[in-house]
Amino acid sequence: MSEAGKETTIFQLADQFIALANELSGKEQDVSKVGTALRFAASRFNAFEAAIKSSDLAAEKDAALEWFSKEYKDMLNDNLEDHIKNPPVSQAEKTEEPA
Repeated sequence: MSEAGKETTIFQLADQFIALANELSGKEQDVSKVGTALRFAASRFNAFEAAIKSSDLAAEKDAALEWFSKEYKDMLNDNLEDHIKNPPVSQAEKTEEPA
C-alpha cells in the first residue's frame, strides 16, 4: 500500500470526533450541550488554525471568518440534506416492538 493510501481521511477523523460526541451525549443525556461544546471546540481550533497560518491575523480576520463560515455552512447543508433523505432513528423507535 502506498503512503498516500495509509493517510487518514477527513471523514475518518470526523468519525472519531462523532464517536466521542455520541459517547458524551450518552453520558450527559444532552445532545444540545454536547453539540454546543463541539461547536465551541471547532471554533477554538479553527481560530488556532487561522492564527498559525496567518502572518497578520488582524488584517485577515474578516477573510478567515468568511472562509470558515462558508465551509461550515456548506458542510452543514450537505448533512442536513442527508438527514432529510435518511432521518435518524431514535432509541425509542429502535426498541419498539412491531405492531
